[in-house]
Amino acid sequence: MHIVISGYYGFDNVGDEAILFSIIKNLRYLNSKINITVLSNNLESTKAMYGVNAVNRWKLKEISDVLKTADGLISGGGSLLQDTTGLKSIPYYTGIMRIAMMHGVPVFVYAQGMGPIHKSFNKWLVSSTLNKAIGITVRDESSRQLLIDIGVNKEIVVVPDPVIGLDGSLFSTTWLRQQHISKPIVAVSVRDWPSEINFKERIARALDRLAQRNYSIVFVPMHGVHDYKTSMDTAALMKNRSFIAPGNISIGEKISIIGQANLLIGMRLHALIFSAITATPFIALSYDPKIDAFASIAEQPVAGHVCKDGWDDKSLTELALSQLADEKRQAAFLKEKIGPMKKSALKTTELAMKMFAEKSHA
Repeated sequence: MHIVISGYYGFDNVGDEAILFSIIKNLRYLNSKINITVLSNNLESTKAMYGVNAVNRWKLKEISDVLKTADGLISGGGSLLQDTTGLKSIPYYTGIMRIAMMHGVPVFVYAQGMGPIHKSFNKWLVSSTLNKAIGITVRDESSRQLLIDIGVNKEIVVVPDPVIGLDGSLFSTTWLRQQHISKPIVAVSVRDWPSEINFKERIARALDRLAQRNYSIVFVPMHGVHDYKTSMDTAALMKNRSFIAPGNISIGEKISIIGQANLLIGMRLHALIFSAITATPFIALSYDPKIDAFASIAEQPVAGHVCKDGWDDKSLTELALSQLADEKRQAAFLKEKIGPMKKSALKTTELAMKMFAEKSHA
C-alpha cells in the first residue's frame, strides 16, 4: 500500500513534525511494508528523519504524479484549514485533496483542528471538498461543530491529536543534563503573536517571581529560529538567569525536557501535548481556540489570552504556584486522563487504513 501524507511538514515546527512522526509510527505498526510519501518543504530532512519518500510540496506536477500511484491521501494532522495565519492555507490544502480526488484517490482527513475560517469562499471550499472525503476526523468538538456549521454533512469523528499516542517516558535529553540545571524546573514555550498587550513582559515578570523562589526557568522553542527568537526576547526582559534550549534539538529531547520539568507555561499546542504525555502539569496561555480546546480536554488551567486583559504577571505567578503546590495530584490526574486517549490515537490510523483498503477493493 502507498500512502501520501499532506501537512505543514519540513518547516522545522516541532509540533507538526511530532504529528508526522506519530502518524508514520502508527502506519508502520499496522503495516511494516507500507510505502509512505510526504509532501515536504525540506525533502532531504524529511527523508533522513523518517526514512520515507518525499516530494516538494510546492510542485503541483510532482504532487499530481505521485498521487496517481497512491492508494490514499492523509491530510493532516494539525491546523491546516484556517485563514487566520495566512490566506493560502485553505486553497493549498483543499487543492491537494482535490488533486487526489481528481485521480480517484481516497482522502482521509486526519485529526485536524479546524478554523477559524472567516471568509465565505473558504467556508465553501472546505465544506465542498470535505464532503467528498472518505473519512473526517477532528481533534476537538469545536472543530466538529465548525464543520457542521459550514455545511459538512458527512460523519465527523472527534479523535485525539496523534502526538498523544506517543509514550513520553521513552525519550531522553543530553542537552538538559549538560547544563547542570538545578531542579525544580519551570519549562516555558512562547511564540510571537501580534498583540497590543506586552504579553512577553508579563510572562517575564512572572518567571522572575518564580526564579526568586529557586525555580530554574528553561525555555523550549517549538518552532526553530522563530520561537528561539521569542524565547530570547522574553528572557532578555527577565532580571534573573534563565536557560534556552537550542531550537534544532530533536523532538524527543524537547519532550524529555518538558517531561523533566515540574510545570510548563506554554503557548504552543504541542508543548502542552508534550506536557500531557509526560504527566507534567501545565498552564496554557491562549492565542487561538485550539489552545483553549486542549486545555479543556486535559482539564488544565488557561491563564489568559495574549491579546486580552484579565491576567497579569501576578495572576500568572499565583496560578503557577498553585499548580506547583498541587504537582503530584495534577501529574497523577493527567496520567489517568491521557491514558485512554493514548490507545484511541492508534484507532485513527486503523480507521484510515480500513477505509483505504475498502476503497481499493470496491
